[in-house]
Amino acid sequence: MPHSLTEAIAAAGDPVTMLRNSKIGMYVYPVVAPEFSNWRLEQDAWRNGAVLFDQSHHMDELIVEGPQATEFLSHHGINRFDNFPTNRAKHFVPVTPNGHVIGDHIIFRENEQKYILVGRTPTSNWLMFAASYGKWNVRLRYDPRSPSRPEGERVIREHYRYQIQGPEAPAVLEKMNGGPVPDIKFFHTDTINVGSKRVSALRHGMSGAPGLEVWGPYKDKDYVLSVIMQAAHDAGVNLVRCGSRAYSTNTLESGWIPSPLPGIYTGDGMLADYRDWLGADSYEAAGAIGGSFVSDDIEDYYVNPFELGYDFYIGWKKDDFVGKAALEKLKDSESNRKKVTFEWNREDVLKVIASGFEQGTPYKWIDFPQPNYASSSADMLIDETGQMRGMSMFNGYSWNERCMLSLGVVDRSIEVGDVLTLKWGEPETTGKTSTEPHRQADIRVRVSPTPYAQQARETYADSWRTRTAAE
Repeated sequence: MPHSLTEAIAAAGDPVTMLRNSKIGMYVYPVVAPEFSNWRLEQDAWRNGAVLFDQSHHMDELIVEGPQATEFLSHHGINRFDNFPTNRAKHFVPVTPNGHVIGDHIIFRENEQKYILVGRTPTSNWLMFAASYGKWNVRLRYDPRSPSRPEGERVIREHYRYQIQGPEAPAVLEKMNGGPVPDIKFFHTDTINVGSKRVSALRHGMSGAPGLEVWGPYKDKDYVLSVIMQAAHDAGVNLVRCGSRAYSTNTLESGWIPSPLPGIYTGDGMLADYRDWLGADSYEAAGAIGGSFVSDDIEDYYVNPFELGYDFYIGWKKDDFVGKAALEKLKDSESNRKKVTFEWNREDVLKVIASGFEQGTPYKWIDFPQPNYASSSADMLIDETGQMRGMSMFNGYSWNERCMLSLGVVDRSIEVGDVLTLKWGEPETTGKTSTEPHRQADIRVRVSPTPYAQQARETYADSWRTRTAAE
């Protein structure tokens, strides 16, 4: 049996074959109930009312502290750290020595020598490896995301995390705080009251509308939830709890691509050692690629910071950081794609759904509100000549917009308003347990702005959500 990612790739023959035949099944948001009311009303709440997200379980938490914590993180992320005082947060993005995105985390600076990072597993794994690879004077404490299927076992985390968002959220927050909430700037932190607890709060907004995220020791989770719900009742606000089905779709309106394939499956030196270090049961080995795009070259699935709109994070004036030389070469490359939203054609979507009510092999089923059936998605976007012009990477249905949307990258020559064809479904049978026998379908998509939601485009703080790769 393979013991490392290197051995797992060798056993499968190549990384594409390994990932396209993964047996991991559907991607699961753990512990939180799928729905508290129904996913349509839960989506509506973040646009038109107030919503409560429980973010306590689906993300890793990595604490990095020590005399070299700042130098370590600065060296392994593209971000500047000279403008990172305490009580701030950043969108932390690491890349490989070849300039490919590994993932991202939200990083909080608690004091001069302590940071907390929250996000998906690929970034956590990379930093844990890097801490020993370079012999840094740092200490890392890792709290992995909750089990996807806890099977009734008790789940305990380091911290709870709740986010209150929507146009009616301020009334809840003020009642909860026992008075006016401090004017916290975007991606800054402060402390507020939740009943008898003094808790940390981040100005943030998962679906594109500003809100506050609060966190504290997990043992306080039930108490904090009860105070939040009572504050909403006292403020006369219907605070809607959001289940895991709706939660995963909020990014479609705000424009963040949550699960790019980590670009770690090729490359020598540090990357080869990393693949030896990663276990055969790691996210990187067990994850799945789904979609119509099939390539023999795993690098065709990689993306770089310029393509995801993260280029303005890059601290070019830093002496050195992992991937800097590669990014300098990629900076003005004509091959860099740009991030956009795809609005799916209503008639074509209904055609795909209708096939499930007919005899014979149907088109690939579109699950609502989110049909992602793999850890990373890669659906082909082609033009009228049949040439591939981009890749759809994350999809779902928005009740607020009344349409199917997806996020992805396209050639720089593609303009907003252009119509492309998305190849939906896989061209061959794979070993994935999350797919059924199906046909491929052609779905017309209109290239649209990112963020798609007008509210996010016009009112969100200046960030990756409001910039384009061309800026």
